[in-house]
Amino acid sequence: MSAPSEQDLSAVRTAVREVCAKYGSEYWRGLDKEGAYPDAFVREMTELGWLAALIPQEYGGGGMSLTEASVILEEINRSGGLALAAHAQMYIMGILLRHASEEQKRRYLPDIAAGKLRLQAFAVTEPDAGSETTRIQTTAVRKGDRYVVNGQKVFISRVKQSDLMVLLARTTPYDELDDKTRGLSAFIVDLRDAGERLRVEPIEVMFNHHTNTLFFDDLEVPAENLIGEEGMGFRYIIDSWNAERILIAAEAVGDADWFIERATSYANQRVVFGRPIGANQGVQFPIAQAYAHTRAADLVRYDAAARYDRGESCGAEANMAKLLASEASWEAANVCMNTHGGYGFATEYDVERKFRETRLLITAPVNNNLVLAYLGQHVLGMPRSY
Repeated sequence: MSAPSEQDLSAVRTAVREVCAKYGSEYWRGLDKEGAYPDAFVREMTELGWLAALIPQEYGGGGMSLTEASVILEEINRSGGLALAAHAQMYIMGILLRHASEEQKRRYLPDIAAGKLRLQAFAVTEPDAGSETTRIQTTAVRKGDRYVVNGQKVFISRVKQSDLMVLLARTTPYDELDDKTRGLSAFIVDLRDAGERLRVEPIEVMFNHHTNTLFFDDLEVPAENLIGEEGMGFRYIIDSWNAERILIAAEAVGDADWFIERATSYANQRVVFGRPIGANQGVQFPIAQAYAHTRAADLVRYDAAARYDRGESCGAEANMAKLLASEASWEAANVCMNTHGGYGFATEYDVERKFRETRLLITAPVNNNLVLAYLGQHVLGMPRSY
């Protein structure tokens, strides 16, 4: 895939900003207060094709590069919105495009692109496995032309806002495996058919995220919904991790830029002791440093995305982009809060809302300590630390 030009990226930014301008701070603030999902925003972004950016044109999608897709999510967050509400449909695409059968692609992708089906749920994490994905215990047992699923998942977002969900489940007992990365399989689950066999219990978290605990009780999934080869699901998911980390990095950059713009504006306008507080180095320098760190993280993000689009190895770059961008965003969030002082805690300024939202990116979808462990072991060649 050829690299998008600066003109292409600028056109994407301009178009997404025009949509986001319709959904200002009051919109997102109201959703946060009510714990509501941004249906109107997601619907318009879908109708305009932005959430189908990574779906090839032959299936009705935009056929865009990951670089362009990352700009879409970045601009949502930079506008003051929350791309987490809609980003899964992008990073799940890698699993479907690389490993789903042609029949599965024809069955699902055109309707996803057209907005007739919503794919925003990805069920991997479990209470006792956490980041050790090879230890998950939810089982999918083959019985004739179906798999019967039993078990539990946790922190699975947007289940109630989705029609489809990608599920990772165990098809071979852990103790029977020599290669522990095998024995897990990926499935497309049609949530509309789940009924009482799938119980969804919302988890209240510190911001408006719509995440849940799932309980599977003999849920039947057609064998034709198995993605790729049985037992290879873990490796399929690994394939999607680089794209996910790059997209998360872009969201973090968008958040960081929002915080820096707000902090700068307030520092210029707020007058104390006869002059703008931005004239004080104690205010000015932390904002400038957060800006410098954000621009550095952004360069790594673009490098990782370009490598991904060229089909090159990019594990180190994708992980570093996620690490650096999430840290830059959290730094900018704290700087913005400090700049606003007491007003930063007032909901009408939106700082406290975005402050809560961006903190997640240090912890999820992968904890930054695990990113450091990856770099230490796989890039720097040090002994395994966990």
